[in-house]
Amino acid sequence: MTGRWLFDLGNTRLKCAPLHDDGRIGDMLALSWRDSDIATELSDASMTGDVAYVSSVARPDATVALLDALTQRFTRISIARTQAVFADVRIAYDDPAALGVDRFLALLGARARHRHAALVVGVGTALTIDLLDAEGMHRGGRIAPSPTLMRDALHQRAAQLPSSGSLYSEFAADTPAALASGCEGAALALIERSVLAAEAIIGTAPALLLHGGGADALLPHLPGAQLVPALVLEGLAQWAAVERIE
Repeated sequence: MTGRWLFDLGNTRLKCAPLHDDGRIGDMLALSWRDSDIATELSDASMTGDVAYVSSVARPDATVALLDALTQRFTRISIARTQAVFADVRIAYDDPAALGVDRFLALLGARARHRHAALVVGVGTALTIDLLDAEGMHRGGRIAPSPTLMRDALHQRAAQLPSSGSLYSEFAADTPAALASGCEGAALALIERSVLAAEAIIGTAPALLLHGGGADALLPHLPGAQLVPALVLEGLAQWAAVERIE
């Protein structure tokens, strides 16, 4: 068992993985916490050690609950923060702290994978799209509702519309499929437009990297896209390596 673990707390899932001494990430475990207690979810996982590296974009009480649970299991907790510059990655925001740490870490993960331009797409509660050029400059990004959030919002305003179910089709013959087609199609259109805009800005087609719980559903409709489920944790591992040296 490693003495170091990575934890990425989102709005609905807690993703975690051991961090080996050579910098490799072990198998990722994704725990759903929105409808349950975080400490209870962690009680079934054999995680303990010297250091827990944590990133969180969840609400404050959930973050505190995670930190409290980890305090019982780890000697030290280190919380990742967005930085204006990390190695050769430079953030476009005038106020780097306003960039979600998950987006920041996903950029670090993308940079660690290769030195080419990348369009990094996170499909969670929100749909986030960030462009990183070949020199490591973050060119900015977009935020929109994810397909899941779109369907949840429609269901809340019109209960007869199901919040989940069915598969994407170009022109659906029933309401559940029409919802899947419309909500996923909106996300796909934004991603496809972003790919074209990125190519116009940087002069080359970027690698398209998808991560997040909703990425699987979009992947078949985006030729050439790569599914990288642990991309945020990969970035957190990069951040941890520098934090360990310092």
